[in-house]
Amino acid sequence: MVKMRKITPPKTSTRQYPLRIAGALKRETRTQFGAIPFRVSKKKGDAAVEVLLVSSRDSGRWIIPKGWPIDGMTPADAAAHEVWEEAGARGRVYETCLGLFSYNKWLDEDLSLPVIVAVFAVKVEHMDDTFPEADQRKRKWMSLKKAAARVQEPELKQILRTFSVDRLK
Repeated sequence: MVKMRKITPPKTSTRQYPLRIAGALKRETRTQFGAIPFRVSKKKGDAAVEVLLVSSRDSGRWIIPKGWPIDGMTPADAAAHEVWEEAGARGRVYETCLGLFSYNKWLDEDLSLPVIVAVFAVKVEHMDDTFPEADQRKRKWMSLKKAAARVQEPELKQILRTFSVDRLK
């Protein structure tokens, strides 16, 4: 069984610190941090939440921005950094984890790595035309219902189906 431990923050901090898997080898379960970039748009007088999905680099399927932990950043900040790198979006990141999902990251044809992704919310306030992975990915705004239908991972589908701006702190 893999044990997760939380790095103990200094007493004066209220920030969430990265999770580490004690004793994990290179091919054991790893952790990534991802985000649901969202905006509240008004269509026909009603407020509607839309989320920004990006295409994966290999298969082109729709995913949320996600990546490996970044030294010196909280999980939420690392997730927000991935939103900018992969989707060119910037905004307010929420520190509360919305949920977890798992997937297999394929390293080559025969080798995959099990990954657990902690998901955070980012309220998009600005979109850049130029960003690090602009030439490698497509990005698309869609409704929560459509986004849940487009992603493959069952746990991520559920996170999207139950996403509510009202529950963010």
